[in-house]
Amino acid sequence: MSGCPEFDYLLVVPHLRVQNANAVSSPLTHGFPSMTAFLGLMWALERKTRAAGLDLAFNAVGVVCHDHQEQVSDGGFVNAFRLTRNPVGKDGKTAAIVEEGRIHLELSLVFAIYSERWLQDPDASAADIATVTKLLDAMRVAGGSLIPRSGSGWSRHKPYAIAMTGSEGDRQTQFRKAKMRMLPGFTLVARDDLLDKRHAELTADNPSASRLDAWLSLSRINWRYEAPGADAASTDKAAWKHDRAGLGWVVPIPFGYGALGPTHAPGTVTNARDATTPFRFVESLYAVGEWISPHRLHTPEQMLWYADSRPDDDIYRCRNDFHAVPATDVAALIANLE
Repeated sequence: MSGCPEFDYLLVVPHLRVQNANAVSSPLTHGFPSMTAFLGLMWALERKTRAAGLDLAFNAVGVVCHDHQEQVSDGGFVNAFRLTRNPVGKDGKTAAIVEEGRIHLELSLVFAIYSERWLQDPDASAADIATVTKLLDAMRVAGGSLIPRSGSGWSRHKPYAIAMTGSEGDRQTQFRKAKMRMLPGFTLVARDDLLDKRHAELTADNPSASRLDAWLSLSRINWRYEAPGADAASTDKAAWKHDRAGLGWVVPIPFGYGALGPTHAPGTVTNARDATTPFRFVESLYAVGEWISPHRLHTPEQMLWYADSRPDDDIYRCRNDFHAVPATDVAALIANLE
């Protein structure tokens, strides 16, 4: 897929509280759930809305995190997950501990919606949003449970739809208002460009450096010792410096799956979860993401994630169309919008 699917509305479900979401996002990363979990939530919600008789197509999803609390020990240099002790087995012996990472989250979900009904009858959106919210409240988010909305504080966090059907200027105005309502918070965007840049830097010194080396380099803080300048007049002093300056809040993320073998016919793989769908063994694919404040986004497409599955190429991945804009281009963009 060459770009984000078309949509006419943004459905914003603000400030959802999720308890005990999955914090183990892949075999190599932990913390915030993988974006594949939110795409799965979007598809499951779309199926439920279709079953309820609603004419809604969910084409992409964005996530804004307002608060998080990973369930880990807070003492010592190395943190460990806070695990639960399960009840004893039938034989009276202690059950084995299965390490599970959990995290409490406060999220705003942004769904890219296409609906012929909303285009023909904009007043119908209010009833549909109420139905979608009711369906969503009964679902799990990244394996976590939604805490029911209650109290006077939730009255100002009602779900709402943003029409993106006008001119480009109208779309920018509507999105500018919406992203300010999502503050304070941070949204995850893809930064494949940083991975390409770091790989080029590594290969300049070591031609055999791989993209895995570049990903690992971006996943940690790399310190180096810089000697004082050779010039006698130089005022530079020897110091340890790291390579995170100017990078922002960059994190390693899983962004999809790569096939390990051919596709198997439905029902031919023992213990498969779904016996009516073709089955394929896969492994996680990794990239680099960045947490940024929503007010730095210029278009809704920069926030949204969508599926880009290519079975013939053995790839099932999530994609995001964020592109870093130079400061000079940002000034020009703001001038054109004013």
